[in-house]
Amino acid sequence: MKKKNDNNGKELNFEAKLWQAADKMRNNMDAAEYKHVVLGLIFLKYISDAFSEIYQKLSNTKGADAEDADEYRAENIFYVPKKARWDYLQKNAKQPTIGKLIDDAMDAIEKDNITLKGVLPKNYAREGLDKQRLGELIDLIGTIGLGDKENRSKDILGRVYEYFLGQFADAEGKKGGQFYTPRSIVRLLVEMLEPYKGRVFDPCCGSGGMFVQSEKFVQAQGGRIGDISIYGQESNQTTWRLCKMNLAIRGIDANIAWNNEGSFLNDAHKDLKADFVIANPPFNDSDWSGDMLREDHRWEYGTPPEGNANFAWVQHFIYHLNPKGKAGIVLANGASTSKNKQELEIRKNLVERSIVDCIVSLPAQLFYNTPIQAMLWFFNRERIRKSNKNEVLFIDARNLGKLEDRTHKIFDAEDIKTVSETYKNWKLGTNYKDKYGFCKSVPIEELKRKDYKLATGLYVGFINKIDKDSEKITLQKISEKTINGAEKSKTLVKKIEAFLIGFGIKMGNPPLEFLNSNDLIEILLMYYKKIFVNNGRDNKKDLVGNYIKFVKGKKPGELFIEKKEGLVQQILIETFERKQSFYVDPKNMVKCNLDDILMVMDGGSSGRVEIGYSGVIGSTIAKIRIINPSISSAYLYCFLKYKEEEINFNTTGTSIPHTDKDLIESFDIAIPDSDNLAKFTEMATLILELVNIKNRIYET
Repeated sequence: MKKKNDNNGKELNFEAKLWQAADKMRNNMDAAEYKHVVLGLIFLKYISDAFSEIYQKLSNTKGADAEDADEYRAENIFYVPKKARWDYLQKNAKQPTIGKLIDDAMDAIEKDNITLKGVLPKNYAREGLDKQRLGELIDLIGTIGLGDKENRSKDILGRVYEYFLGQFADAEGKKGGQFYTPRSIVRLLVEMLEPYKGRVFDPCCGSGGMFVQSEKFVQAQGGRIGDISIYGQESNQTTWRLCKMNLAIRGIDANIAWNNEGSFLNDAHKDLKADFVIANPPFNDSDWSGDMLREDHRWEYGTPPEGNANFAWVQHFIYHLNPKGKAGIVLANGASTSKNKQELEIRKNLVERSIVDCIVSLPAQLFYNTPIQAMLWFFNRERIRKSNKNEVLFIDARNLGKLEDRTHKIFDAEDIKTVSETYKNWKLGTNYKDKYGFCKSVPIEELKRKDYKLATGLYVGFINKIDKDSEKITLQKISEKTINGAEKSKTLVKKIEAFLIGFGIKMGNPPLEFLNSNDLIEILLMYYKKIFVNNGRDNKKDLVGNYIKFVKGKKPGELFIEKKEGLVQQILIETFERKQSFYVDPKNMVKCNLDDILMVMDGGSSGRVEIGYSGVIGSTIAKIRIINPSISSAYLYCFLKYKEEEINFNTTGTSIPHTDKDLIESFDIAIPDSDNLAKFTEMATLILELVNIKNRIYET
């Protein structure tokens, strides 16, 4: 089918073209309701096409009965009764009774095909469904061949069905994540687990994407459908139906159970010991009946907290693995660093018993309409006997992925190969090397020293986006926003340019006076990096010998602020010779001045660092003020600003991110020699003053 352009000039494949047409017919119908209308018809068209092909063959065969249902079952094709066949329905598509005809067709198909009993949607006759648009939708779907042999070999329906699932997930927002895991994440999980043969289990299977990709993997390796046995469970009945249809159109036989109680309260596969578990459980589920399961036999590694099901799911998955079983699952980032005592104990036991194999950090925007970032966790019962049993592999994949559209990222084939081959090489012990900023094999002893936190950024190192930039500022890299600078800003510009030239940084076009505030901060950080950062890494304490650490201190009696009600936290700066203090006060509305450093402590912008604000701050902002410093505020600001991405990436918390104070305490801040510090502070002060002038101009 010829591709067509969308409004952005991007070529549309036939799945996108079909979706675009079908979505126009949706009118004001809710996406959650419309998906069952569309996907049910697509399924009906598919089985009718497949039936018609065999029907024609039997009709032309002497002695064959084209209406014998057993003839179709022998070919693994669903038998379709006369009044359920697509040509009959399409002939009657303009009739006002078309809704009832479709419901009757679905009933008839279920009656003659026991495996579909209770699966197909049967509410097309309801009053709220526009019958004219329903007829138009039938005509639209009728334009594409889905179930004949050629199209089945190309998995045409599978592609359409999967594409529509993804589009409906996007349209439904957060609820879409309940039935659909983005395909590129599933492909990565499957490529890393390699389920060639055996029992595959997903106890929260949604629409069955994990199973479909597992079967595709087997076939890509030269295997056959049937080399793996599929088991699943789903608590949402409408989602269970989507899954059953999704597997049926591909000829995948599976034992997919449904019950209202769900996997925790009513485990439909209690005795199953699987070779592989692949799953994307609900993130941070607080309503999972944990109070009823405190003494459950599945909690081998510790009792999960009642308010969060993350580690209940983890232990449920591991419980269902056989002695050589492997699992790959998706979890929210917060599970890797949670300070909840019960979750920490479980994490500790998982690590110390050598069942955690690998942790992969994923980039943002992979999931549909959720700001929560996620990680892939891999478990391996067999690794207890492997040579690398005392290490865990950490992979930071957050810099991989490409924007598919304005809001969604995907992993392409190269991304998936990069991550999966790194993991496979590590397991085999061949062609694997730690790579700063991407992967590291970490001894369990090191994890123990970090309190069993499993955030990749704590171990693999962090490549700041500034490290990727050239140190020469060019027209292509700097925006061309202009401002009406005051006389003072012109004077500042001349001084700053002289400093830059002295450090070998030459400005291209546009000149400094035409740069906006963000551009100036970028220049300042490049200047900071050139002087103080060693080979693109963090500050090294051996530059001078002395360094500063953030450590928790006592109550701030000696700090010259009025003590207010509530918790006032103090953090000290400690050197080898003496203590110097600055404080963080995130709990009260407090005043700050232009020299104070501000850090966002909660929310999606956690870790963001600013300076040069004079006014009052609230409870989500921490104020940092240095007292009797051997470093300057400008220097500490640049250090924290340079670390900003790393701090934001390694936030703690589940539904709401929080700046990880333990991570900040782990930083070593080199004390530069006095000459460099003085020069840098003078330069930084000029740039920050220019930034403030520009900001004030923008405000007016």
